[in-house]
Amino acid sequence: MKHILKLFLLLFLISNALFAQENYQIRTVAFYNLENLFDTVNDTLKNDEASPIMGMKEGREEVYQKKLANMSKVLSEIGTKEAKSSAAIIGVAEVENKKVLEDLLKTDNLKNEQYDFIHYDSPDLRGIDVALLYKPSLFRPTHHEVFELKLWDENGMRIYTRDQLLVSGYLDDELIHIIVNHWPSRRGGEEKSSSKREKAAYLNTQIIEKIKLTDPNPKVIIMGDLNDDPHNASLKKVLKTKSKKADVKEGDIYNPMEDMFRRGQNTLVYRDKINLFDQIMFTSPLLTTKKDYSTYKMYKANVFNPQYLTTQTGKYKGYPHRSFAGSNFINGYSDHYPVYIYLIKEKK
Repeated sequence: MKHILKLFLLLFLISNALFAQENYQIRTVAFYNLENLFDTVNDTLKNDEASPIMGMKEGREEVYQKKLANMSKVLSEIGTKEAKSSAAIIGVAEVENKKVLEDLLKTDNLKNEQYDFIHYDSPDLRGIDVALLYKPSLFRPTHHEVFELKLWDENGMRIYTRDQLLVSGYLDDELIHIIVNHWPSRRGGEEKSSSKREKAAYLNTQIIEKIKLTDPNPKVIIMGDLNDDPHNASLKKVLKTKSKKADVKEGDIYNPMEDMFRRGQNTLVYRDKINLFDQIMFTSPLLTTKKDYSTYKMYKANVFNPQYLTTQTGKYKGYPHRSFAGSNFINGYSDHYPVYIYLIKEKK
């Protein structure tokens, strides 16, 4: 009986996927923390010496090329299961500069995908930035800018951290707005550092208010490594995210990752505790509760975690298979899993 039920479920899932591909246009929107994607050149204006690759005494160029190849493999595969093509839009974090993005897009895995990117150098002391990769054939940017997150420590000293990147443009023929984030870390402890991430969340609300000056009911996608889980105050109290579709009112932010985290899904593991810091959420116009896909709506949200992205043996079995252990390259990928959503609409 169990085998019959499993077969029935499999056939249902296959037919459902085929139905979606035949009747709907599917676009993948993703986010991935690339874990210290630094080049091999010492930038005297940044503390890039703190990056693992700069801590290596030899073999930097070989490791750099392997790191690029590994990252590009993952990027080329996110969301392809149902979209049948690589993602239309990918936000990334922990990239050092424009050069690493150019090198990334030249790799064998991505050179034929025809990506372009938007990047600004941030004031982060280590020199790590966020950026947006996109396919110009599917997404046409019309505006982009960065918003500086201004923080000070208890002594009144400025804390230099990552900017928040806003990119507005047309996904096919629909205007959407994407905010790419990499919020302050939990260094010093979760509770002590929480106010920094709450201020980062507040800056997102200000960006959305600015968007509304020209687009009153905008389709906004917030993505990033937030260094907070979906139930933390930065999301629930500042962004006021909703986890249930029925609770979402006009202008609210729906976070599909909250229920995923409640069910045990994660994007990283730290000291044997799972977290879902990497999230994609969006404003109400991208949500449907009536199966109305006449315009782009979210179809599914997922963590991309194929077996090769997970450590299979040893002390860190079950953790994401990262690139570096200290300054040693272990030929992995990232200490975070990517996340993605499918946006779909009916074909005309």
